Amino acid sequence: MSWPRRGGADGRGSGIGPADDRFTGRVTHVRDLSTLYRPESVAIIGASGTRGKIGNAVVRNIIESGYGGGIYPVNPKSDIIEGLKCYPSVSDIPGHVDQAVMCIPAPLVAEAMRECGRAGVKSVVTITAGFREVSPAGAKMEREIADIADEYGMNMMGPNCLGVMATHTPLNASFSDGFPLKGNIAFFSQSGALCIAIVDWGREQGLGFSKFISMGNKADLDEADFIADAAQDPETRVILLYLESIEDGQAFMKAAAEAAREKPVVVVKSGVSEAGARAASSHTGALAGADAGFEAAFKQSGVLRARAMEEQFVKAVAFAREGVLAGGRRVAIVTNSGGPGVMAVDAIEAGGLKVAAFSEETTATLKAGLAGIASVGNPVDVTGQASDLDYRVALESCCSDPGVDMLMTVLAPTAVLDSVAVAEHVLEVSRMYPETPVVASFTGGESVQEAIGILRAERIPCFQFPEAAVHCLYTMIEYQEVRRRLEKGKPLTFTGDAVRVQEVIDRVRSDGRSVMLGPEAMAVAEAYGISTVPSRLATSAAEAAEQAAEMGFPVVLKVASPEIIHKTDIGGVQLGLEDRSAVDRAYASIMEGAERGAKGARVYGVEVQKMFPSGQELIVGLSKNAEFGPLLMFGLGGIFVDLMKDVSFRLAEGLTDVDVSEMIRETKAYDLLGGYRGEAPKDMEAVEETVARVAQLARDFDEIEELDINPFFAYEQGVAALDVKITLSQKEDAGL
Repeated sequence: MSWPRRGGADGRGSGIGPADDRFTGRVTHVRDLSTLYRPESVAIIGASGTRGKIGNAVVRNIIESGYGGGIYPVNPKSDIIEGLKCYPSVSDIPGHVDQAVMCIPAPLVAEAMRECGRAGVKSVVTITAGFREVSPAGAKMEREIADIADEYGMNMMGPNCLGVMATHTPLNASFSDGFPLKGNIAFFSQSGALCIAIVDWGREQGLGFSKFISMGNKADLDEADFIADAAQDPETRVILLYLESIEDGQAFMKAAAEAAREKPVVVVKSGVSEAGARAASSHTGALAGADAGFEAAFKQSGVLRARAMEEQFVKAVAFAREGVLAGGRRVAIVTNSGGPGVMAVDAIEAGGLKVAAFSEETTATLKAGLAGIASVGNPVDVTGQASDLDYRVALESCCSDPGVDMLMTVLAPTAVLDSVAVAEHVLEVSRMYPETPVVASFTGGESVQEAIGILRAERIPCFQFPEAAVHCLYTMIEYQEVRRRLEKGKPLTFTGDAVRVQEVIDRVRSDGRSVMLGPEAMAVAEAYGISTVPSRLATSAAEAAEQAAEMGFPVVLKVASPEIIHKTDIGGVQLGLEDRSAVDRAYASIMEGAERGAKGARVYGVEVQKMFPSGQELIVGLSKNAEFGPLLMFGLGGIFVDLMKDVSFRLAEGLTDVDVSEMIRETKAYDLLGGYRGEAPKDMEAVEETVARVAQLARDFDEIEELDINPFFAYEQGVAALDVKITLSQKEDAGL
């Protein structure tokens, strides 16, 4: 993409920013979490000798996990707990303590935190509940302990969390009823109860984890910190998160984007219903539902989004086997049952993958090696009479074909087939062709469990049904595309006349308004290099006629009032005015309509606008998103924005040229811009540049709450904003 430079005497220009300036979140370095995951010693404050209490469960879990460091129960009322010497306080423990686990009542945590700080403790796991999740008083206590952690430079996890589990240490400093299997998946959850369930489920599925974290209230350490650390952890290959909220949107995006360049980041985000969407006056604000910001953030930062926990783990196991990534979309299927084979083909085609076409050599090998009743097309159906050796022939033949990128094995149990032997053949072939991703679908119950266990033990993804196996393969392609997009995207920065924009904002504020008049909004857009039609404010019919004559007829008149949003409803827009007398009549008609249809509204006059020829109607807008800042919208404009809702969203922060291009291509407007049914193509580069300039305006002026450019005309050469609406936030919201 090559956009025109617009430097010049007006101070406007464009340029590409440095790659590490995409996001402006607080994370500028990775916090050292070594004492959280690999402490040399752990103190359990509030340890108990009574079974059934959390303080006892934590002590026993640490011991039973095989942790090899110092374990120091702390309780002034006990001498021995679970066979370990108990200390009255952290300061009484001989030697240094790396980590403290808080299991005491909430009102006692602050003083214990101070004592830990004075003793040089580096990490605190605050399991204790009773903070901001229960009351304002609890929220005050939570702020206090967060301040103490900051004062002493301690990492604090929680409060109100399950604890920390690190399988490679090993360390289970939690009250979970179970410990995960060792593996390479890091799991960070905002729900402690979900962690407990996943630990149990993971052991049943043979799924191994490197780290298992319940983040709790995230008063100090949050998802961005955990992602950043996991990105550098050699024991972690996949990063999974279950999120209900995000503490710092920019920090999250920065950490996720940096991590996703090296490792897949897979997120399940709950609480995305439209019930949480706020009321908004602009099209952008109204169409940006509760989930639009999160969806945009995940796309731009390279996060793979899962809509359910089951889908998340399907995606996770796609990357569990080291060094295996898809080189293409062509899939070969080997099955002993026609039905599941057809299901696999359907899922492949629906999921954006391709059924591989075999070479003549492969077809000949299959014919020679399989029984005559076998089907040697793709899928390769070795039939229900097949032996494990038939599978071996088919698997090797498919993997050796240069037209095959991925392999899928489908098996239905029969009386003549040894499923364990088939699983062993799958492993052997996967080792022979280590660059070919292999997945399996072994349908059935108890009869195939041993075979499934063999595959999963070697990190070969194996599922009950073909659709999940296909989704696993697609995830590999999805991640490859994410990495290419992150590497290819160039951050976009522009400069505008900030002084001019600030003058307009100050003038609107001084008038006691939050909504700009049309000419004011046009001036703001022009200051940032956005092409607009000439537009001026007239306070009388005579002034309107004079301005129209200066611009050149025909012109448009629009009522100028911050309180009249839908101008056409009251006859507040008059089009195609060809002379002074037409302007006079239109002015009078608009004033009468405002008086009749919008009683009490402040009317400043009319906006006189040069009438431009019709182009492709588009909309470009933004609204403030609580988590991530300005949220951009692009789509079909005019009446189509309400009728079609053909829009796409991205965040202004971290926006790249790839983001802008994809944003436009996600809408039907892209087809129209390219020239639909004989229409001439429109100026795509000018459209893309306008979107990027709106993003820069939003980044530079936090006061802008909502902005709509609608309609926004695209022509064969150039673009023009015909109507610009800008709403400012309240002063306290804008930090003024």
